[in-house]
Amino acid sequence: MSNRYEKSEKMLVRAQQVIPLGAQTYSKSITQFPKGISPLFATHAKGAYIYDVDGNQFIDFINAQASITLGYCDTDVNKAVSEQLEKGSIFSLSSEIESQVAEKIIQMVPCAEMVRFGKNGSDATAGAIRLARAYTNRDYVAVCGYHGWQDWYIGSTTKDLGVPNNVKELTLKYHYNDESSLEKLFEEYPNQIAAVILEPMNIEYPHPDFLRNIKQITHKHNAVLIFDEMVTGFRFANGGAQEFFNIIPDIATFGKGVSNGFPLSVIAGKKEIMSLMEEVFFSFTYGGETLSLAASLATLNKLQEKNVIANLINKGEFIIEKITYLINKYHLQDVLSISGHPTWSFLSFKEIEKYNSFMIKTFYMQEMFKQGILVYGTHNITYAHSDEDIEKLIQATEETFRLLKEYILKDNLKDKLECHPLEPLFKVR
Repeated sequence: MSNRYEKSEKMLVRAQQVIPLGAQTYSKSITQFPKGISPLFATHAKGAYIYDVDGNQFIDFINAQASITLGYCDTDVNKAVSEQLEKGSIFSLSSEIESQVAEKIIQMVPCAEMVRFGKNGSDATAGAIRLARAYTNRDYVAVCGYHGWQDWYIGSTTKDLGVPNNVKELTLKYHYNDESSLEKLFEEYPNQIAAVILEPMNIEYPHPDFLRNIKQITHKHNAVLIFDEMVTGFRFANGGAQEFFNIIPDIATFGKGVSNGFPLSVIAGKKEIMSLMEEVFFSFTYGGETLSLAASLATLNKLQEKNVIANLINKGEFIIEKITYLINKYHLQDVLSISGHPTWSFLSFKEIEKYNSFMIKTFYMQEMFKQGILVYGTHNITYAHSDEDIEKLIQATEETFRLLKEYILKDNLKDKLECHPLEPLFKVR
């Protein structure tokens, strides 16, 4: 049988000689895409479609880890970037477009009174933490989700190699949808916690009043509330999850959808706090790089003009409804569940008696890839997804669920795997 991913796997061998894991990002590597059944290297993408080095076409529901909101190579974004390229990508002086994008974000995001730019999400979250520590003159930070690769956060996970112990000790964990776990931290570390940071939503909705209570607890103890809106920003609403849930943090961090895949991240917040950036060192040669800012301005304008978010929500609600129906149709409630916001829903894989969740997830990916759907559990919806694309996702999901149920009943699921199953990377919640 011919190998559908022969060129990808040859390229992996080449890449691993010069790049650890053969990829720049864990979530694009063989830790997340099982070797043997996965496309590993792309050549190009357009709209809702991505193409691998073997010539395979996929409808993409990963969309560069949710950084694509409008679709790949969006015409309006590309036009803005092309026009800016003719003027220059970086200068010896600041440029007008920095202020234009900052003003647009302040117009759209409820908490934003001042703005600073970075390149990666980790830039923004690390900068926000440094800012909060400077503002409060405290050292400890309370976390309950994923907030990037920097020492201050990653030291709290099992991927902590190379992080000094004294840095690890400054990061404290509390639990999402459990206000009491945060209150307990403040009791254990009185007048020592600088910031409380969280994704306002990830796989599950916040319980009623959870976010409001977190804000009240944080402010009662004179700490800074930071919303990490890397994914929820410009996806749940034009003003992010803070607009969607009507809970306004002191600082928020953004990335991904702010520029439809161009490298840009944002710290936005109250002027009283943000003005400390005049003294807090947060500076990059490429902080004002204009191509990404041009992409951002075009993206944000389109979000406002085309009612993009409502379009994403409608598609996502349909997906959740249909997949819920299929889970029930094939009696897979003990194996699968779907949750999350319609624009960013999660198919969760459960442990069952003979098969762990990673084996089930690997089989799911294997069969979806065969049918031309690039997905690994999340449905990251874009404006470019057509009704036909969504229907193909549902059809492929039904066929995969049918096979999954059949093989579980026959107790031969393991034999149907064409590769080694995935293994856990690390757990953050």
